[in-house]
Amino acid sequence: MRKLFYVLAGLAIILLVLYTYMGGFTKPDVTLATSKTIYVAGQPFEGSVKDETLGNAFQRAAKLVESKELEGVLGNIYYNDPDKSGDSLKAFVGVIVPNADVKLPEGYTMRTVEGGKKVVRAEVNASIMLSPKKLYGAVYDYAEEEKLKLEDFYVEWFPEQDRGIVEIPVKQ
Repeated sequence: MRKLFYVLAGLAIILLVLYTYMGGFTKPDVTLATSKTIYVAGQPFEGSVKDETLGNAFQRAAKLVESKELEGVLGNIYYNDPDKSGDSLKAFVGVIVPNADVKLPEGYTMRTVEGGKKVVRAEVNASIMLSPKKLYGAVYDYAEEEKLKLEDFYVEWFPEQDRGIVEIPVKQ
């Protein structure tokens, strides 16, 4: 029995260290900001968040960045909140590029998110596996504290490994 306790305690310590290393205890920085124009090269997706097509779209974007076929960072536009719409997601998955003049890979189109809007912006240094949940939770908590109404439109991007950013416009 004692051996099992030591094994479980050791495993718990390893998991805690791993979670800490991945940024699990890092708090996002949340601010009210003015958005900048963002260009996203990607492909539209509409369907269940569990759909294999969505995973394939994320993987394709990652490969395009990794191979430098597209110069930029992973980024997505979300047009709804799947938590509010019963697992249905409407998104544009791809790569945030420096300008609209880039050569697009086959099957990709360009979307422009106009800047100049008041947004709640959250940034966190954490693994890409952990950052979305941390970012969105922080934005919603901030909006509630500040009594702000947010649009159902989100832009997220990952400018560096283990760093994520999300901006959600404030309803005017």
